[in-house]
Amino acid sequence: MNYKFTGKDSVLSDSLKERVKSKLDRLDKFLPANTNANVKLSIVKHEHKIEVTIPMRKRVLRAEVVDVDMYSAVDKIIDILEKQLIKYKSRLREKSRKEPAFKEEFNSLNIDENVLTNDNLLIERTKKFAVKPMDPEEAIMEMELLGHNFYVFKNPESDEVNVVYKRNEGSYGLIEPNF
Repeated sequence: MNYKFTGKDSVLSDSLKERVKSKLDRLDKFLPANTNANVKLSIVKHEHKIEVTIPMRKRVLRAEVVDVDMYSAVDKIIDILEKQLIKYKSRLREKSRKEPAFKEEFNSLNIDENVLTNDNLLIERTKKFAVKPMDPEEAIMEMELLGHNFYVFKNPESDEVNVVYKRNEGSYGLIEPNF
């Protein structure tokens, strides 16, 4: 695996890099050779944060952990990424049986079939609603009034459907389609 480290507030010691590499090497058995891993480490108000992003052929594997200790955050993030990979491969197995286009993507991951789970994606509820035209600030107000963490609306400037969402830090984000 190829690693790219980014650090804030002088977090990047050699021992920490080696710890992250040795832990992420656990994922090598699942991923194709020469997979890239982007690791971002930072400290914010006595909280240690690690973000790992692994771009794959058609998907992006990403996890983020905040903890009081950087070493325990590293341990937690590896478990999260491993579970995501196993769940992803399980879903691909089901898709590849129905659609041959997913067969190659399924075969590119080296995960033992005995480890795969059978929890399919299940849509428990479908909701239909009118998409109202409004600007993003108005959509944020609607989202806050409803107590949701995202809101779908029609942006009158672009005449397209957009989504505003509440980010983990408390700020807001806007998703615009790019066709």
